[in-house]
Amino acid sequence: MVDSRDYAFEGVRPEVHDDARVSREATLVGDVHVGADASVWPGVVLRGDVAPVEVGAESHVGDGAVLHAASLGDRVMIGHGAVLNETTVDDGALVGFNTTVNADVHVGERCIVASGTVVPNGYDIPPESFVRGVPARATPLDETRIDAESIFEAYSTGGYTDLASRHSELF
Repeated sequence: MVDSRDYAFEGVRPEVHDDARVSREATLVGDVHVGADASVWPGVVLRGDVAPVEVGAESHVGDGAVLHAASLGDRVMIGHGAVLNETTVDDGALVGFNTTVNADVHVGERCIVASGTVVPNGYDIPPESFVRGVPARATPLDETRIDAESIFEAYSTGGYTDLASRHSELF
């Protein structure tokens, strides 16, 4: 993580797996862990001061997203401009562009949270749900017309890992 903005907080420094890609224009503070083959894009803030920030293996945090005391499982996609505060996102979930996920929220495995959604404090989203709206409401994916498998395949197959590896000057 040469030249990136990483800062210790109370003696704890961010840890980034050797196979992860973190933009030099991202900011990592304190107790932050970025897993193998994950990517953290320009303008992202990962702030692990009141609790850790975990970015699982093959997870990707899009440009301008802010994660404060948040935990992402493996193969999670966080869209550009999303804000997650004291949130847990399980494996394979997708959180859309400009989504706000408030404190004490749990996003279940393989959920799709639509762009622009606002998830209120304390919301527990069941696995394999489609979440949308202000405030958010969840619908089981199998009750929608969404082709969830094609969406998961498009974003969870390593395509973003490959894209990050091609941006040699950005990371």
